[in-house]
Amino acid sequence: MNKNMLRQAQQLQAKLAKMEEDLENEVVSGTAGGGVVKASVTGKLKVKSIEIAPEVVDPKDVDMLNDLVLAAINDALDKAQELAQSRMSAITGGMNIPGLM
Repeated sequence: MNKNMLRQAQQLQAKLAKMEEDLENEVVSGTAGGGVVKASVTGKLKVKSIEIAPEVVDPKDVDMLNDLVLAAINDALDKAQELAQSRMSAITGGMNIPGLM
């Protein structure tokens, strides 16, 4: 590996480390039930918060609330994964590099 390639690899590694750090601090939200349940997750796929509107809490229909919470979390996780893939593509120029993401 020549010095130029080594320098480029080090620059890519630094950019990837910065992206990872940025994703930890970036938060995306997903919703369900027209917004009555909202989940927020980081770009690193960690759940930060769940918000449930009081009017959707029905002790007689806990299954519906469970479904709404799951749908909101999955929506937020999908958005976080899209964000991470977008950031990765910006760094790698759209190249598919094995072992990344």
